[in-house]
Amino acid sequence: MRILLCLLALATLSPAAEKPLNILFCFADDWGRYASIYAEHEKFPSPNQVVKTPNIDRIAREGALFRRAYVNAPSCTPCRSALLSGRYFFNTGRAAILNGAVWDPAIPSFPLLLKDQGYHIGKAFKVWSPGDPADAPFGGQAHAYQKSGGRFNNFSEEVTKLVAGGTALDAAKQLMYDEVHGNFASFLTARPKNTPFLFWHGPTNVHRKWIKGSGQALWGINPDDLKGKLPKHLPDVPEFREDFASYLGEIQAFDAQVGVLVKQLEEAGELDNTVIVISGDHGAPGFPGGKCNLYDFGVNVTLAIRWPGQPGGRFIDDFVNLMDLSPTFMEIGGATIPPGVNGKSIVSVMKSGKSGQVETERDYVITGRERHVSIAREGNLPYPQRALRKDGILYIHNFKPERMPMGDYKNLTDSFTPAQDALENNTYEAFPDMDSSPAKAWLIAHRNDSQYKWHFDYAFAKRPQEELYDLSKDPAQMINVAAEPGYAEVKAKMAAELMTKLKAVGDPRVTADPVPFEHAPFTQDTKTSQQGKGKKGKGKAKAE
Repeated sequence: MRILLCLLALATLSPAAEKPLNILFCFADDWGRYASIYAEHEKFPSPNQVVKTPNIDRIAREGALFRRAYVNAPSCTPCRSALLSGRYFFNTGRAAILNGAVWDPAIPSFPLLLKDQGYHIGKAFKVWSPGDPADAPFGGQAHAYQKSGGRFNNFSEEVTKLVAGGTALDAAKQLMYDEVHGNFASFLTARPKNTPFLFWHGPTNVHRKWIKGSGQALWGINPDDLKGKLPKHLPDVPEFREDFASYLGEIQAFDAQVGVLVKQLEEAGELDNTVIVISGDHGAPGFPGGKCNLYDFGVNVTLAIRWPGQPGGRFIDDFVNLMDLSPTFMEIGGATIPPGVNGKSIVSVMKSGKSGQVETERDYVITGRERHVSIAREGNLPYPQRALRKDGILYIHNFKPERMPMGDYKNLTDSFTPAQDALENNTYEAFPDMDSSPAKAWLIAHRNDSQYKWHFDYAFAKRPQEELYDLSKDPAQMINVAAEPGYAEVKAKMAAELMTKLKAVGDPRVTADPVPFEHAPFTQDTKTSQQGKGKKGKGKAKAE
């Protein structure tokens, strides 16, 4: 009888109980909502009809593709701080800023919590942009596996250089893939037997800068194929199309990396015991409305998840904030979710087997921004914003509308234009909160052209305190209706809801006096950093 009971108990164990799930997290710099699989579900022409991402598409087809995944902040460091901690970026202390960021070791991070649960953890390349000292959220360089090389972080530069030296294009690409393979292989080799793992693959190649024209030269992406398909707020001119084609080329390079890693999982017999999560830290760099903006082009990102034992071919319409991944990973690994976590695990969404809107309470996301680069505005002043995004509506509150959203540029007069090369390659040359790029250079050069004045103002001009966009009529979020009488009730409701939610989660921008974010670097009262009890916790990375 005792033997029979034991056999029955074993028979009822779930696969997860028998063997903990591994986690492979592929997280690309500056990658927005661009993957070819999204084209199947879009009503309008878009770059997703041009980009080719077969490996990312595979993960989505064998798992779930999220259509409403948003970063908490469209800047690397605050976004990643929210993701690592599960907190809103404004609740992570000095980790909420880029220049001068310091991780508070009292704030638990999911990688170290999983390590405490017996996980073998490792990373390649970028996790948290200020670097990875011993007290950082991934526990220091002891967990770095990148000795095989980091040239992939500068993909177009390195491949172009190799080709110029006589290496065939496919062979040059393969050298980059071999480095990715070697880094992951060394991690898997170092893993103790029967130990679950977490591996964070964080390449920076999608981050600026790239070789101009590399999208066509390295990937055969014809810029003219983007005609009529660029986001509507961008000028549909050859210079923008070429620049965007190069952006898509870097996304295709990231997709190739995903393919390398997934193949290794298959060869190691671990694919069907590994949760694969693929995403990026914010929207496109060097383009108006992208990085450092709270429009969907800046904060709506790709999210594809393959979950062992769950059906594929799913499309999820729940609003998901990437900080939700932190408690998700904690739950997968059996870690207790600590106090102070604002995110909500999506394990229940993934295990539901459903598509569409799975959990009705996931009907909004809050996004925000304080400062990006340190010299964008005199005195290192931030450009504070918060936004509430719901189905069909976007409300943005700009706390300091008298400031310049992309930073100051005192020398920009009607008669003066800086050198094209400087604007293409030096972010600090003008409006520093937008990365340097050929697109940025073109727009500044054409600022006095009446045909493109709207585009220039959209990118760089001061903004009103409130912005409201009706996506049912304006899916590109180009027409601010906040001042229209017919939207007064909607605006008031969205504004009140946003402020209520911000106060409820302790956003210092609305609860503190004086507001600590106004000072640089932002220092947090030690009392607010004691929520939860945590432990202390590359290849060439590009500057954010």
